[in-house]
Amino acid sequence: MFVRIVKMTFDASKIDLFLENFNTNKEKIRNFDGCRLLELYRDKNNPSTFFTYSYWVTEEHLETYRNSELFKLVWAKTKVFFIEKPEAWSVDKIESLL
Repeated sequence: MFVRIVKMTFDASKIDLFLENFNTNKEKIRNFDGCRLLELYRDKNNPSTFFTYSYWVTEEHLETYRNSELFKLVWAKTKVFFIEKPEAWSVDKIESLL
């Protein structure tokens, strides 16, 4: 399983707009071919910082999503709310205990 983690810090006055955009598109992202899980987290110490975790079957599935019209539309609406440059990590899931 391939995991993509993205850290995003927003202008506090734009958080509701970000969440509205996320909520409008989360099912489409989650149901994109190859996406197995989508999670959104909010930092407890900095409420303007959010993280997305998305689980993909392969890196190619993520790249297909990143080149899709859906991603372009979601990202265009999201990036205008940033106050810091987003950070992203690509990791391989080694183990998970539930």
